[in-house]
Amino acid sequence: MRIISGKLKARRLKAPKNLPVRPTTDMAKEALFNIINNQYYFDSITVIDLFSGTGNISYEFASRGTKTIYAVDANFNCIKYINSTSKELELDIIAYKSDVYKFLEKTPLQADIIFADPPYDFDTEKFLEIVETVFAKNMLNDDGVLIVEHSKHTDLSTHEKHSYDKRYGGNVFSFFENATEEETED
Repeated sequence: MRIISGKLKARRLKAPKNLPVRPTTDMAKEALFNIINNQYYFDSITVIDLFSGTGNISYEFASRGTKTIYAVDANFNCIKYINSTSKELELDIIAYKSDVYKFLEKTPLQADIIFADPPYDFDTEKFLEIVETVFAKNMLNDDGVLIVEHSKHTDLSTHEKHSYDKRYGGNVFSFFENATEEETED
């Protein structure tokens, strides 16, 4: 795993082999951050990274200047790795060991970008539960986006908040946003 851009560009990180993770590929991650880069100033946003695993996405945001990042994962060893790597790289990532669904129900946090990378073998309903909870709890700031990574075999496009998908090999990023009044009038 490597950091694609920012102050830690090209930095390689080696996660322990015993972590139950599937990190986002470098190709998909680079494409995702090219999209995000055209919509946000990294140094002025808040990010919540759900099912953060190794922290791969969180480190990328931090390397690009994001100051407020929350990483959430249920696995103790993943959180331990994120905390030790954040300390080593001098990044201010706040890691929570929690079941993501319980975290979403209880958190008062809001963010500009919420990124979720659940296990690909989840039922579609489990993916959509994340989307429903984020919007029901009004967790996105104005002009915020929820990005859910999933396999090409999962279709989330039927949700009313779905904006578009971007596909990279077997990976798909589904983007969900609140519709603006202008969009709803069309």
